[in-house]
Amino acid sequence: MLRTRLAAFLLALSFCATAVLRADDPPAQPEPQPPMNSAITPVPRDGGWIKRHEKINERAKQGDVDLLFIGDSITEGWEGAGKDVWQQHYGNRKAMNLGIGGDRTQHVLWRLDNGNIEGLHPKLAVIMIGTNNSNREDNTADEISEGIKAIVAKLRERLPEMKILLLGVFPRSEKHNPQREKISRFNELARQVADGQAVSYLDIKEEFVNDDGSISKEIMPDYLHLSPQGYEIWASSIEDKVAELLGEK
Repeated sequence: MLRTRLAAFLLALSFCATAVLRADDPPAQPEPQPPMNSAITPVPRDGGWIKRHEKINERAKQGDVDLLFIGDSITEGWEGAGKDVWQQHYGNRKAMNLGIGGDRTQHVLWRLDNGNIEGLHPKLAVIMIGTNNSNREDNTADEISEGIKAIVAKLRERLPEMKILLLGVFPRSEKHNPQREKISRFNELARQVADGQAVSYLDIKEEFVNDDGSISKEIMPDYLHLSPQGYEIWASSIEDKVAELLGEK
């Protein structure tokens, strides 16, 4: 009897000690979440950006658009250094400029859901976006490619009958450097979205660089934005594909 009581006492003591230890254990920590990819998170900007965005919306409301150019300051520059080239190549093609200086993929995503293509039924969109995402360590090549793919997916969802010509982001800086390398990497990743039917891909980077890999100031005065000559190179290099996708050939 004594042994039975002793065994029961020891068992109860062991149970109590275990309970105390469990009570003292720190609470379970939640599983760490992967960092958010800012390149695929739609966000607006402020300041003069809003005015430009609203101007694009007003143009969209007028309708009668067959050709869209979507991008950042390099695309917006069709209205500046590229205006004569634009008139020559796109003046009679019902073209519309959706470029805003400083934009990144996330800003374009927001614009597509907030009026820039509302009510439009274009035949073709030309996209060139991502160079601003490549600044410093803001986004990785993988993240930027996901942002570009998200834009293509958004356009396919909103305008399923429209063709898309995705351009590789143009090289920048006078000579080859890590940022150019990042651009090359995300271009290669982004091109995977092309199926050769609804979405085509074209990389014209070789048209902007010399044999030694350098870029001329005559083409890119600040080694990023295009001169009139640079816009002529852009337009001429994509002309055959644009004509094909617009059904002109």
